[in-house]
Amino acid sequence: MYAIETNNLCKSYGKARGIIDVNLKIENNEVFGFIGPNGAGKSTTIRTILNFIFPTSGSAKIMGFDCIKESKKIRELIGYLPSEVNYYDDMKIRDLLEYSGKFYNKDCSKRIKELSDIFEVDSSKKINQLSLGNKKKVGIIQALLHEPKLVILDEPTSGLDPLMQKTFFEVLREENKKGATIFFSSHILSEVQEMCNKVAIIKEGKILKTEEISKLRDAQFKKVMVNFNNEILNINIPGAINTIKLGTSVKFLYNGDINALIDNLHKNKIKNLTIEEPSLEEIFMHYYTKEDK
Repeated sequence: MYAIETNNLCKSYGKARGIIDVNLKIENNEVFGFIGPNGAGKSTTIRTILNFIFPTSGSAKIMGFDCIKESKKIRELIGYLPSEVNYYDDMKIRDLLEYSGKFYNKDCSKRIKELSDIFEVDSSKKINQLSLGNKKKVGIIQALLHEPKLVILDEPTSGLDPLMQKTFFEVLREENKKGATIFFSSHILSEVQEMCNKVAIIKEGKILKTEEISKLRDAQFKKVMVNFNNEILNINIPGAINTIKLGTSVKFLYNGDINALIDNLHKNKIKNLTIEEPSLEEIFMHYYTKEDK
């Protein structure tokens, strides 16, 4: 049984793109990243899984429960933080969190106090007195107050300052140690690199790749920068992606035999050659951009 499992999940908006044949299998107790630029289909996937919007076709399960037929049971097991949180402006934080805790068959008051202290939230304030970042902190507390088995986070760090982001990640690690599965949607790759052990890359509504972070780091990509003595008229390097030419220089990511690369470049008069390990972001970028074939 998977924490989240989708099979050819689709959501169509007519002529507008939604998601297409999304297949995910997320293990229990995993910290799973869901990566893509804004508009790639991350939130649509999450909302469809949570039965906030109805799928056009395909299926989804959470903890073995059907996301449409058994959504009430699923809501008892999960904590969800949307990308944007909206509450009644006149409501006090204390009242909001106490009200939220009553949806679960347990006393959440101790956990609410604990999380409020951790995130430095003054529960006596009203929602309309809060900044964007403080509203997001209230949303985080609301998602975690019942100690859910699965935490689904959609762009969770927007509005948080760097120190509070660090605190937030520490809390998530503790939840994961206690057995919670974390599903973490973001377009910020450094967050994913810090938090997740596996990632799915989504682009234009389709999953392009699902891979362990460690394997992506260990991929044989190299960042190459070459300066030639003369202006580059034509260059074709097998295994090169994201090639950028500028005057007498060219830079690209390279996946292949370094000796073959040097043999290829040797055909031109090289002034300088730099080969470095790329960042995780640079490895991911070629999935986001369309290559000129």
